Amino acid sequence: MYGKAFAPEYQGALTTLSVNSSLPEVLAAGTRQLREAERAGEHGEAARSGLAVAEAHRRLGQIGEADRAWKASYRAARAAGDKGAMAWALWSGGTLARQRGSFALARRLLGLAAAMGEQGGDVVVRGYSLAGLAETGRIQGDYEAVARLHEQLLAEARRRGEARHTVWALEGIAQIHRQRGAYDSAYALFEEAAGIAADADDRRGHAWALRGLADIVSARDGDVEQALALLSEAEVTCRAMRLSSALAYNHKMRGNVLYRAGRHAEARDMYEVALAEFREMSEPRGQGLARLGLVKSLARLGRDRAETAADLAVLEGELDRIGLRHARQMVARARDELGVRVQEECGVRAEAAR
Repeated sequence: MYGKAFAPEYQGALTTLSVNSSLPEVLAAGTRQLREAERAGEHGEAARSGLAVAEAHRRLGQIGEADRAWKASYRAARAAGDKGAMAWALWSGGTLARQRGSFALARRLLGLAAAMGEQGGDVVVRGYSLAGLAETGRIQGDYEAVARLHEQLLAEARRRGEARHTVWALEGIAQIHRQRGAYDSAYALFEEAAGIAADADDRRGHAWALRGLADIVSARDGDVEQALALLSEAEVTCRAMRLSSALAYNHKMRGNVLYRAGRHAEARDMYEVALAEFREMSEPRGQGLARLGLVKSLARLGRDRAETAADLAVLEGELDRIGLRHARQMVARARDELGVRVQEECGVRAEAAR
């Protein structure tokens, strides 16, 4: 049995905030409390209110502000000698690094956060940090390395009855199954996650689960309208809570659904929307995935093969550079699907080098 979802990153005087509080509300309350704590010289409270400020900025896609806020939170926690608060700040910094596509930095900061959380006796931040490490590996496509950790974290979350973390772990495992082509088990996991999130009033987790269900409904069943309806339902939550990243990924998935349905002009338009959103929040992974969808849509709409080949070659290199280990597979599938030969890309590169 699971209780209501809660947000452990909202701490100190901000524990009254809900997991479903809108991000502008969190940012306003956190900033107000942070200023009061700084005026009073209360380093511990400044660290914990600063954490909420950092997370609100990050989720709103305000990268520079988020970077400054988590570092200030860490400094305040260190001044207070609070290892738990230091660990939470490192977790926020590591999560931001992953969002920015700096995967090596994300692993380092999240590893430090897990160790610091253990030293400080904060099992929650330790669990969140390990989950962050698992998610980083999954996003990079290193499924074998992190599948067991996902399962371990799921078991721990179930044992403690933590709805939010259970939902996160189920969705992560579902993504791994989906990438391996196990659509039925992925659907069941997303469905369970959606049910737990709804019962626990975890609107963010529910929105991500709906996105996963839409993907399976589209890829496995070819049910375009149901997939689009699920994404529309999730989008309502994303907009209400100002979940910038989740909304951009929702739009990218809408592009995927339309592309699979052969509605290439609509898909092109949707990928362009998602790409602009990812660029605004400086999220390179999302940009790469949206660009890949856009290249494929333009090719289907009659774009010159040489230009398609050139874009795929550049995109492969960029995705590889930021550490997406399955980038080559994604681009290879696009080449096969579009009938673009590697030799064409080699010709484009040679021409560009002259």
